[in-house]
Amino acid sequence: MRVMELVRFGAADAAFTPRDLPRPTPGPGQVLVRVLATSVNPLDLQTRRGDYRDQVALPAVIGNDVSGVVVETGPGAGDFAAGDEVWYLAPVFTGQGAYAEFHVVDQDLIAPKPARLSHVEAAGLVVVGVTAWEALVERAGVRAGERVLVHGGAGGVGSAAIQVARALGAEVVTTARARDHEFVAGLGADLAIDFSAGDYVPQVRALGGVDVVLDTVGGDTLSRSPEVLADRGRVVSIVDIPRPQNLLAAWGVNATYHFLFASPGRAKLTALGRLVDRGELRPVIGAVLPLADIARAHALLEGGSGGEGRGRPRGKIAVAVHPLEEPGAGTVPG
Repeated sequence: MRVMELVRFGAADAAFTPRDLPRPTPGPGQVLVRVLATSVNPLDLQTRRGDYRDQVALPAVIGNDVSGVVVETGPGAGDFAAGDEVWYLAPVFTGQGAYAEFHVVDQDLIAPKPARLSHVEAAGLVVVGVTAWEALVERAGVRAGERVLVHGGAGGVGSAAIQVARALGAEVVTTARARDHEFVAGLGADLAIDFSAGDYVPQVRALGGVDVVLDTVGGDTLSRSPEVLADRGRVVSIVDIPRPQNLLAAWGVNATYHFLFASPGRAKLTALGRLVDRGELRPVIGAVLPLADIARAHALLEGGSGGEGRGRPRGKIAVAVHPLEEPGAGTVPG
């Protein structure tokens, strides 16, 4: 099988090389999936740069979003059969990743792919959807009628979180640049605040605060969350903290903090699939490239030649592992 192998840490244009490796064989309770599509996430960029070099031994095949077709099942793997279309989050830092034509996975971690999604669309929704669901449902316990603040609503996780929160019956406030306000409103945001034009805190406090804050951007978001939280509010962060932050103010509102590194599992995918089927959740795909262009996909996610995100397409950067099987695959919108 053909893979794009990470052979050195550092810049995208020198990090990957194509390789032919033996096709893996499923063991007990496992299935072999023909990977039709994957996508690129911030974790991939961090891994490529060497942020997790203690967990990743080179050469390595990375990537965690998978949408594809079961081609073989191992002993005791009776939940799926050859020909089934599936999607899943490949375990992080464990075994081979998704930048490959085939992938072996425990059957307990996969779910049937929603029929209304193409493989490219499904691959673009896995990591961000699972993260948003785990953050809002399993950690924050968002309830209908609550108010949720999603930082970075135009991003990958942010765009999924707006839709999930809306589907849960919450009022959604988000931070996004002015140029993205129409976009986030279309996803279901009730109010968008341009964080680049001034302080978001007074505008959120004028609403009466929020019950939940989802931090997808970092910075001083954690230390400022108590300024916008209602009593017994909850904060979920998916961002590494590069420096200590003073959270003493959280005691004043009895806040609960969660720090999330999303985990794979069938239950989350099944719940997301129901939202997709009901038309309450859709992927946002900004570009689709072939597997051979994985270095370019990384560069696009990093912001392209414009830097600071100015050259980045809105939405996920998807990767068509078998480009001829997905209409429009291998293209980057102009």
